[in-house]
Amino acid sequence: MFRRIRWIVQIVLLLGVVAFFHYFLPQHDIVYIVGTDVIRTDPSGPDQTTRDVRYINAVRPDGRTSEYRNEDTGWGFPFYFKFDSGKLQAEAQALQSTANDPVWVVITHYGWRITYLSWYPNAVSIRRATGPDEFIVPWFNIFFLSGLALFAIWLGFRIWKFKADHIDPLIEEAVDEVDLRTGRVIDRAEGFWARLLRLIRRR
Repeated sequence: MFRRIRWIVQIVLLLGVVAFFHYFLPQHDIVYIVGTDVIRTDPSGPDQTTRDVRYINAVRPDGRTSEYRNEDTGWGFPFYFKFDSGKLQAEAQALQSTANDPVWVVITHYGWRITYLSWYPNAVSIRRATGPDEFIVPWFNIFFLSGLALFAIWLGFRIWKFKADHIDPLIEEAVDEVDLRTGRVIDRAEGFWARLLRLIRRR
């Protein structure tokens, strides 16, 4: 039972990590822009004020619509350091086109579009595309995730090394003998490491 719960917790944590990076890492959409809006948003808390939020409306090559908000991220998280939402809005307006003569662009953004929660991905840059079938390689995501994986491997090795050099010898000292007939540890030692050993053996 404990093992099953542990697997469930690990799977939930893994899905949470994947969702976190999928939300905040940059994504790229090929679209043509059909319009822009500025909508006044009422405050959601007592300490917030009414503000104007810029939006960009676009259409994908398959005909599906896409909507993006256009807000600065400033110096805070996520660290896109975006301060030019006004300039980006002007670029979006200049690139507007129609279905009869579409101007294809690549909108780089982060976040998800969830209609029922009024969530919009935040556009961070716009550039012209070579066409609706342009192949985009997410170089930043590749390098970032590769570096993160290397760091995780290094950290795991350092933890394993610390455990082998410092934890395991202390646990071994807490063991008096092993019953060869049953394979169970006969632990007569007291203290923290003895209790830790008993907990590990039960698992």
